[in-house]
Amino acid sequence: MSVSIPSCIRFTPVYQTRVWGGRLLETRLGRELPDSEFPYGESWDVSAREEADCEVSAGSLQGKRLSELWSDRTLRSAIFGEKAPESDRFPLLCKILDAREKLSIQVHPPAELAKELGGDSKTEVWYIADAEPGAVLYVGLKGGVDRAAFRRALETGDVEHCVHLLPVSAGQFIFIPSGRLHAIGAGLMIYEIQQNSDTTYRVFDWNRVGIDGRLRTLHVEESLRCIDFSDVEPEMDRIDGNVIVDCEHFRLEKHSIRAGESIAQAIQERFAILTIISGAVSGGDTLMKEGDFAIIPVGSYADLIADGDTEILITTWGGNG
Repeated sequence: MSVSIPSCIRFTPVYQTRVWGGRLLETRLGRELPDSEFPYGESWDVSAREEADCEVSAGSLQGKRLSELWSDRTLRSAIFGEKAPESDRFPLLCKILDAREKLSIQVHPPAELAKELGGDSKTEVWYIADAEPGAVLYVGLKGGVDRAAFRRALETGDVEHCVHLLPVSAGQFIFIPSGRLHAIGAGLMIYEIQQNSDTTYRVFDWNRVGIDGRLRTLHVEESLRCIDFSDVEPEMDRIDGNVIVDCEHFRLEKHSIRAGESIAQAIQERFAILTIISGAVSGGDTLMKEGDFAIIPVGSYADLIADGDTEILITTWGGNG
């Protein structure tokens, strides 16, 4: 039986408790969180991971998981297009991060080391959706810090002074390729677009205990193998036209849509993951506001109209996908 493909596919998010999280998903975005007490640090809004496989929330595909849309060859072609990668699982993962406290200093393994270490490589980009005054990111290393100096700092607990600090504000963004040492500081809400991977090696966690009251596991030796020690004092990235980043794994764009205009010109009938930064879009039974994600199938006209001046992110396949 053939299934009609909606022009906008919405999913039910999967929420993740984190010791560094908070309640901003509820208080700012109006989300209904699963529990009234725990801190929620992540909302996985477009995810096909086994432990967090998002379900279509409405329309002709309601109840289907994202992994099912990807594994069905007919649906894959109709939704994701001919330029979709030939991979066994949907290759992207889109999240909202609510960092009320700073995250661990960590690194994701490069492709050439990931399998050997028993994980998956992970390249990502962060778009700063909200930042409290004084918020910072920890990215890359300070000048003069080599592997030996970093290992000594681990032994003395002085790692923070080895990592490059970047003051940030809403609307900025930065590319985090695998191998780049990093941590998100406190007081930030971030849209994260990444490879479909959950492999993270924590090298330092501020001597903090987790929600269970125990010290969280560190991965010092794995981290030291993965960290790119030539990545010294990087800066925040700058937009090139509409393009935030275009790497082999994904392409991320930012577009401003005027009140009453359609998003169709920005989508250009490509497969796209749509994220609303500010404002809202609507059409038919669909209303999307700040923090909402949806998949726009390839070739879809996607006749969603901006309700007031609106900013959006578009994620599609890397290169010319």
